[in-house]
Amino acid sequence: MQYAVSILLSGVSLGGQYALIAIGYTMVYGILRLINFAHGDVFMVAGLIMVYLSASLPLPVAVPLMILLTVVLGFLIERAAYKPLRSAPRMSVMISAIGVSYLLQNTATYVTGGLPQMYPSLPVLSENITIFGTSTKVVTVVTPFLVVALVVALTQLINHTKVGMAMRAVAKDFETSQLMGIKINSVISVTFIIGSLLAAVGSMLYFTNYPSIVPLSGALPGLRAFVAAVFGGIGSIPGAVVGAFLIGICESIIKGSPWSIFSDAFTFALLIVILVVKPTGLFGEKVTDKV
Repeated sequence: MQYAVSILLSGVSLGGQYALIAIGYTMVYGILRLINFAHGDVFMVAGLIMVYLSASLPLPVAVPLMILLTVVLGFLIERAAYKPLRSAPRMSVMISAIGVSYLLQNTATYVTGGLPQMYPSLPVLSENITIFGTSTKVVTVVTPFLVVALVVALTQLINHTKVGMAMRAVAKDFETSQLMGIKINSVISVTFIIGSLLAAVGSMLYFTNYPSIVPLSGALPGLRAFVAAVFGGIGSIPGAVVGAFLIGICESIIKGSPWSIFSDAFTFALLIVILVVKPTGLFGEKVTDKV
């Protein structure tokens, strides 16, 4: 019983952390039809920023400053690497995204010397509690509730504000929205800002559980979050969240079994099965190409 509770708590917590990254992937894809391969590295950089800020500033100052700097990083990446390629072929934009990813990784390697950096212990989140006889960190319990609250807030933003209406219009028809006077660049910047904000929050939750950060720390969580976004139906925020929780739980179950070495392979095998059965993902809508 204790083992099952431990696996379930770990899976739900991990899934929630993946969900915050997956939402960034799915929002950018919904508007630009672009897979932002640098998103996982923004998540990693947020962790490193927190490490260095906490070394010289009190945590109540370091946390909001880390979130602000991560948001600024996401905004600058969009303006420098993606905006100039707005009318370029999608392959050019994808190559640019991969280039940004390697730039962030190499910069992190230069700054850290490639040595693991230890994430600071956050008050309350890092404390241990006991649930049904199983010892776990507070962050494990907080994560799913925080993710649900953030998703509800994001849904309200998208459905009940002018910015949200503009985002939905751009996602539906990019060219027509532009002709109707919607400021495309502003909408896209807001999308990247929201995605970076969620990645920053996700980094706090993730690195509280896995405190060692190296320049490649964002690669695997970012890839799993991307799989979750595709699994749930890329472009669908609820789909990304559901996909992330399912992948997080499945990963924890596999890692707790004798077949733990196949945990990554299982994630992608599950994705292949879903895409064979339902190519648009669990919640994805069928898109009809215009002629």
